[in-house]
Amino acid sequence: MSDSNPLVKTLAFWGIPLAIGVLGLKMLAWWVTGSVALLSDGLESTVNVVAAFIAYFVIGYAQKPADDDHPYGHHKAEYISAVIEGVLIVVAAVLIMKEAIAALEAPAMLDAPALGLAINFAAGAINAVWATILIRVGKRHRSPALTADGQHIMSDVVTSVGVLVGLVLVVITGYAILDPIMAILVACNIIYQGFKVITHSVDGLMDKAVEPNEEAAIKKAIADHATGSLGAHYLRTRRAGAATFVGFDLVVPADMTVSKAHEICDKLEAAIKAVQPGARVTIHVEPEDEVAHGVDVKVEGVSI
Repeated sequence: MSDSNPLVKTLAFWGIPLAIGVLGLKMLAWWVTGSVALLSDGLESTVNVVAAFIAYFVIGYAQKPADDDHPYGHHKAEYISAVIEGVLIVVAAVLIMKEAIAALEAPAMLDAPALGLAINFAAGAINAVWATILIRVGKRHRSPALTADGQHIMSDVVTSVGVLVGLVLVVITGYAILDPIMAILVACNIIYQGFKVITHSVDGLMDKAVEPNEEAAIKKAIADHATGSLGAHYLRTRRAGAATFVGFDLVVPADMTVSKAHEICDKLEAAIKAVQPGARVTIHVEPEDEVAHGVDVKVEGVSI
């Protein structure tokens, strides 16, 4: 089954020229002013360009249908993209820190600050709109690569706001040293954001379970639609990119026909997919004389 999502792939594609355009604006702002803080902002945007290329190609690969070598699909490829982006974010922060520390020794006032700040503000505004779109669509369609890209760009927006505030203070106070100090603060924020992206992506690669509220909805769906069975236990969930996998054991009377047990499983699968769209559901049916269970369906991950 294919999980192709044209909207996700289209947004990933348009992220490439947009990232290049924003990078151009930020580097122009640095060239106009000579500000090391604006240079640091521009260096972070180089990561956006690289990340946009990676996200586009990885999202295309992740949407390939399952095959003989990958029977569960290619969804986890998106996490690899997100991890790479997180690493690139940290690398960019290190480069920024290096430039800023060097500038501390000989801070200089800005050239044409008004024009430079206006250009950088325009770049930040574009990023803010684009990041909001990527995050919303990424979360709606469960695309880790798109969501990570949007979150990184949003951190770039926060960075740009901080840089603008810092440079306005430089102009007002005349203290040129505020420029490299702001660049160092920007680098620290970028490192924090990079590690957040990496941590979230590693969780996906390690088959982390769904969120507690999602698990609660799955448990309720099982409890409400398991009529005819004797109980359910050993619930397992994991998230792999856009796909969610749900598995559990269902206990039925020993004399129940295969046809009747299959009918109950169909109802449960439909109920779970209603609260977790597109979920892959695997149900293992057990006869009651194998393991004793009560009549109340309560999924806690242990026998009831």
